[in-house]
Amino acid sequence: MAKVPDGFHQVRAHIRRNPRPRSAKRMSGWMIAGLFAGAWLWGQVFGFGTAAPAPADPNPAVSAPVDR
Repeated sequence: MAKVPDGFHQVRAHIRRNPRPRSAKRMSGWMIAGLFAGAWLWGQVFGFGTAAPAPADPNPAVSAPVDR
């Protein structure tokens, strides 16, 4: 049999790469979806700092008919 290169190991008749240690755990898809859902719910309940609606213009664009 051939020698297994560095960074690999042999499993039965296959040569596989050695697992690498992870420095930080990755966020799963469910965690990311949960964060987006939380942000959406926060926006629905509390809003994202939306300004108050502008007051109505006191001078209408079309003049109203005068009552006689």
